[in-house]
Amino acid sequence: MKTTLVITLWSLMMLLNNAQAAEFTITVNNIDVKRGGNIIVMLFSKQGFPKVHDQALAIQSNKADVPQLSFHFDTLQSELAVKILHDENGDGKVGKNWTGVYPAEGLGFSNNQRVGLTGPPKYKKTKVTQEIFREGLTISMLYP
Repeated sequence: MKTTLVITLWSLMMLLNNAQAAEFTITVNNIDVKRGGNIIVMLFSKQGFPKVHDQALAIQSNKADVPQLSFHFDTLQSELAVKILHDENGDGKVGKNWTGVYPAEGLGFSNNQRVGLTGPPKYKKTKVTQEIFREGLTISMLYP
């Protein structure tokens, strides 16, 4: 029993030592500073992407007062998708235009994905692997 416990603890310690957080930077450019508000960067696994913001793995926000901002993250994820929202009115949601369907606020996604006629991009096309996001990502804001 004692030997099993020691082996289990040793195995757990080895797993934890091998799990390394990836440090990476997301640069957001093409920010329309005249719109005011905040730039919100969200990291997602497949769950919740892209609409359920409270299921994001990590969220950071900065004032949208310069045309380019950098955000720094640490994550253990092997893959993730990035969504960026220019939250002009401070409600934390994507504001819609008069149709109630299309965004009225700026958005950006990893892999240069965008909102189309069929709705927001899918996780499968937006996800990036740890090898890619360790190099850093640059995402341009797109506005309606």
